[in-house]
Amino acid sequence: MNKLEQLKAMTSVVADTGDIEAIKRYLPQDATTNPSLVYKAAQLEQYRPLIEEAARWASNQDGDILENTLDMVSVKLGIEILKTVPGYVSTEVDARLSFDTIATVNKARQLIALYENEGVDRSRILIKIASTWEGIQAAKVLEEEGITCNLTLLFTMAQAVACAQANITLISPFVGRILDWYKKAESIDHYPGPKDPGVISVTRIYQYFKTHDYKTIVMGASFRNTEEIECLAGCDKLTISPDLLNALTEDTGKLAQVLSSDKNSEEVKWEALSESQFRWHLNQDAMATEKLAEGIRNFTKDLVLLEQLLTSEYLTELETA
Repeated sequence: MNKLEQLKAMTSVVADTGDIEAIKRYLPQDATTNPSLVYKAAQLEQYRPLIEEAARWASNQDGDILENTLDMVSVKLGIEILKTVPGYVSTEVDARLSFDTIATVNKARQLIALYENEGVDRSRILIKIASTWEGIQAAKVLEEEGITCNLTLLFTMAQAVACAQANITLISPFVGRILDWYKKAESIDHYPGPKDPGVISVTRIYQYFKTHDYKTIVMGASFRNTEEIECLAGCDKLTISPDLLNALTEDTGKLAQVLSSDKNSEEVKWEALSESQFRWHLNQDAMATEKLAEGIRNFTKDLVLLEQLLTSEYLTELETA
């Protein structure tokens, strides 16, 4: 078997893309999207009918036509993905709401309502929210309503612990972006896989969750190379870009399981985190503070580009029709 096949035997593989053809090629369990991936997908010709349909729908709704179009594009893309994957699709809340708990809850409810109106059960959807304090509190409310969540842009233990304490369904601790920060900060070009700071971070979170019996799913994300993936083989889930899925497919070497639930953490269970404690722990981690803020800015940037694309190529045509 190639390494992707071996990985699937020990870890649930998730496609980190909005490209339906790539998803069909690698047959993952789930798929994740974000504003950057939706923006890339929206530029592909095969998605034009989907976007046109979303724009026509939005033009007949109350409220802001651009916001409604954006929501429906995300939902329509998610529905197409769900035709290919047997498990979840993650659909992200507007990154500009990352510091507004009430607005995040309301947007998530709107997205779930759109899915359900299209005949998709909410059990197939993970609402993707940035791991700010406000985002985690919003996810806690949503989980209590039966809306499952994926907390993204997660870089440090305090974020992970707060999510677990809030009974969040799934977290996406980032690997590659942590590596990027340390390479720049420490002027090091390469870290061997086991010493990769991102790998170390996800390993710590995974072992802590298993040791203390948290049910929150750990899904490693944001990989820069296949070595990082191989060092996390055995993690609950790993979300992987098409280029790295292809690299794993072409590699027929032996893949060993590294993570397992019987490898206990020596870390003492954290007490319940208050808002001030969460913010203090985050503040003390320069990498996590910087990468969380940067991630929100970058997702917002691509969201604005997507809005510009929708306005210039789709909504303007409706207005002049």
